[in-house]
Amino acid sequence: MTIRVATEVVLDQLYDYAVPAELVSKMQPGLRVRVPLGARVVDGYVIEVLAEKGEALDELPLFSGKLAEQSEGRKFKLRYIHSITDDIPYVTANLLKLVTWMADYYCAPFEQSLRCILPAAVRSKSMRSKEQLYVAPQQGEFKLTKRQSELLVEINRVGGGWMRFLTREFSCAPQTIHNLAERGAVTIEPRQVWRDPLANRKILPTKPMELMPEQRVALDTISRLIDLSAQGQKTAPILLHGVTGSGKTEVYLQAIAQVLVQGRGAIVLVPEIALTPQTVQRFAARFGKRIAVLHSALSEGERFDEWHRIRSGAADVVIGPRSALFAPVKCPGLIVVDEEHEPSYKQDESPRYHARDVATVRGAMEGCVVVLGTATPSMESWNNAQSGKYNYTALTARVSNRPMPDVYIIDMRREAAAGQHATMFSAPLMEAIRLRLERGEQAILFLNRRGFANSLQCPECGDVAQCDACNLAYTYHQSDSCLRCHICGGWKHLPSTCGECGAPVLKYTGYGTQRVEIALKKCFPQARVLRMDADVTTRKSSHDELLTIFRTKQADILIGTQMIAKGLDFPNVTLVGVLNADISLHMPDIRASERTWQLLAQVSGRAGRADLPGEVYIQTYSPDHPAVRVAGGHESFETMATRELAERRAGGYPPFTHMVCLTFSGRSEQKTAHAAACYAAALKKITAAVKVSEAAPAPLAKARDRYRYQILMRSTSAIKMVNMLRKLMACQSPGEDVRMSVDVDVVNMM
Repeated sequence: MTIRVATEVVLDQLYDYAVPAELVSKMQPGLRVRVPLGARVVDGYVIEVLAEKGEALDELPLFSGKLAEQSEGRKFKLRYIHSITDDIPYVTANLLKLVTWMADYYCAPFEQSLRCILPAAVRSKSMRSKEQLYVAPQQGEFKLTKRQSELLVEINRVGGGWMRFLTREFSCAPQTIHNLAERGAVTIEPRQVWRDPLANRKILPTKPMELMPEQRVALDTISRLIDLSAQGQKTAPILLHGVTGSGKTEVYLQAIAQVLVQGRGAIVLVPEIALTPQTVQRFAARFGKRIAVLHSALSEGERFDEWHRIRSGAADVVIGPRSALFAPVKCPGLIVVDEEHEPSYKQDESPRYHARDVATVRGAMEGCVVVLGTATPSMESWNNAQSGKYNYTALTARVSNRPMPDVYIIDMRREAAAGQHATMFSAPLMEAIRLRLERGEQAILFLNRRGFANSLQCPECGDVAQCDACNLAYTYHQSDSCLRCHICGGWKHLPSTCGECGAPVLKYTGYGTQRVEIALKKCFPQARVLRMDADVTTRKSSHDELLTIFRTKQADILIGTQMIAKGLDFPNVTLVGVLNADISLHMPDIRASERTWQLLAQVSGRAGRADLPGEVYIQTYSPDHPAVRVAGGHESFETMATRELAERRAGGYPPFTHMVCLTFSGRSEQKTAHAAACYAAALKKITAAVKVSEAAPAPLAKARDRYRYQILMRSTSAIKMVNMLRKLMACQSPGEDVRMSVDVDVVNMM
């Protein structure tokens, strides 16, 4: 027997191996095996089981990238695999198909795509399930000393337990309990201990809530699709378009309950780790130990155990960010992509997949229903729903018919003119904060920029302190009194004089969350202010701790970046202030307007989610911009979407075309520019059906000491562009010290 194996060494090649006779009966796709590769023995995964002539014995499609040492036309003797690591496949057949699709579609090495399916903790040789000694009392008469008899009575009283807990509880040595075991009074055996990320949480069970009419219609629509998929019929994804606070999560919960009754599992994706604690709390309250959590904030041991709980079937509801999509759920019946519009679902390293799009592909392969939920649909999903490619259902009102918050657009041009200078807080927002503090209500202030000041500038010569590695202005962080680059992470101490002219006075320009926190404490000394951004959430569980402080009303005002802008539910929050709505509005990106509206609408939705009415103040220097007008309720989403889609259709942009971005980076600007220009010229010669731009400096022209150039490709077929690239990459290298990355369906143009 011959098998095709992907090794953990990233070579973008699959290798054929022979199988020893004694292992033939155990061989199947997805198994982890040890194979010789050159002079080494490495781990690999069986991708295909082949007949002697090299024909696949299963229906798994071949990877279209490079294949090495294939069976066809072989003129040499294949090497034998060394062993099978685990008799149970690590990767299911459908997940192998998904890996194959991802490698092909996103023009990525097969091994890198496979690593998305298998977390590093799972692949690690050193990581194993944790075992501890468990003590169980036995019935009968035993010859014991007085102390041993007393100890046995206590062990019987508590029903046994873990050795380490019993010795601590009853102040005895482990040997004392081992002596009881020698006399047959107890048994001691090693048992596996799951490292549970929810172990220290107090979670009270909940029951399904009574649904509003629109929620009932949405659930009935999803339920119908679930029943059809259970019967083996194909179903299209469904876009659940519900305003903030409309009860989408309750619809998810009840739909998952239906799937579990059918003996199938579910995956729930959230865009941010900050959302995971709150979401987990709600799902654990409904489904208990049936849920598993997968995200990067877990320890390696917790991630290893959670993955294996899912693999064994002990957990059948998985919650987490984009990587949770690849959880080895047995027979998934439902995949929920909450906040489907979020750009964080797009991975920024190879394979640069979009979890929303891959979720729809996995749903089709697994025969399960995919629900895309959001209050602010992406143009891609909205267009698919309008064209009939997706199913559609809407929730237009909040739960219990609570009113949406009142939104006020504050023209900061007038505020600046009135105060003769730019201001951080407008007068109406300051008054609104004062009223909340008097009433004992809470407020959220949103600013999508961390740090103290955007830059440090010399008032004499105008020079701005820049990161040499990235040619971008440093951000000043007052907490540690240093200048930091938010691209490469580099930093330096705050200078006392201008590096260009030597002037002794330097000026801070702009403001970030640190500066807002300090200013707010000066304006309202009595207020308890809490800040949440990437600078204060580096520790494990820090997201959960900060949100718990705010939820339990130990803070009055929460200042934060986009991690607080969506999905969070605080009943006592009646005010949301957007300090600068223009940050993302004028970015060099076709989605700038769409993203600004989404962010404003999402953060506005944090206000007035319970019985108390809410207010939102949006500070902007562009009050007449369509995105701001829609967020302020002066224009409907449908009107904006119709206009936005018409503009993109006319310009030949997504969702009417696919867009691929090639980014070249190198230490020499000349070599990098030349490599990009050569690739652009070569691509244009291959076919005129694909629009290929000229090579040009990237919006972020230099990062981490590497110059960056880009080429944009557009076509109605992503596969056509990928095939072009593969053909060109096989015969033309970018050049010495020049790297090229491929981003299919690019989301971030930087």
